[in-house]
Amino acid sequence: MHRFFIAPDQSGQSEVVLDERESHHAANVLRLREGERVALLDGQGTECLCEVVSAAAPAVRLRVRQRNPVARPPYRITLLQAMTKGKSMDAIIQKAAELCAARVVPLAAERSVAQIDAEDRQSRVDKWRAIAIDAIKQCGSAWLPRIEPPMSPREFLARQERFDLPLIAALHSQSRHPRDRFRAFAEEHGRAPATLCIWVGPEGDFTPAEVNDILSCGAQPITLGPVILRSETAAVYCLSVLNYELQALPV
Repeated sequence: MHRFFIAPDQSGQSEVVLDERESHHAANVLRLREGERVALLDGQGTECLCEVVSAAAPAVRLRVRQRNPVARPPYRITLLQAMTKGKSMDAIIQKAAELCAARVVPLAAERSVAQIDAEDRQSRVDKWRAIAIDAIKQCGSAWLPRIEPPMSPREFLARQERFDLPLIAALHSQSRHPRDRFRAFAEEHGRAPATLCIWVGPEGDFTPAEVNDILSCGAQPITLGPVILRSETAAVYCLSVLNYELQALPV
């Protein structure tokens, strides 16, 4: 079944008109016809099963037949990702959406090759959000990750956000297997962590000063194995492992 994205304030309507981008895709790419069944996702936990009323671009109209609330995952993962160059950052955003990250914070680390001017930040965030929307449409997730504007690691740390389990992928003498961190948390608290963050550095990793800043704010270093991974590979590895471990722990 084809899926489309709508704004959250549209999900309560009995009839929905797709925006120009989604209408173009529905009418000119997928060539939907009246009477076909499709699904809508609002990115905030609602899936609507609909029937096509009018398949003409630029305003495809759908009638809602059923609404299905989808519970938010019992844990929220924030990916703190050093920006990578080229299309690899786009791929990280896509995979983060597929792997149910709740939020992605792009980081302008000292060794990040990719840097974004202040005036380009919003346009880049809009692009990444569109990539995340396409990703949840493809995989069927009802929850859209929040994509924040790029910032430096120090700017994020200055927020003093608190997580049940803050982690950093690091080549560090105290790095432990992720499972050890989860077991230690479960033994201490009798439950799985509800909020987590994972710091992933750029090619060449965070600088020693950045690592010290992150560790001093409570992040626990984890190992990603005996080989050095590319930044985009490390992001997918981390999100996959975190989801795997969290799904095995009692809530």
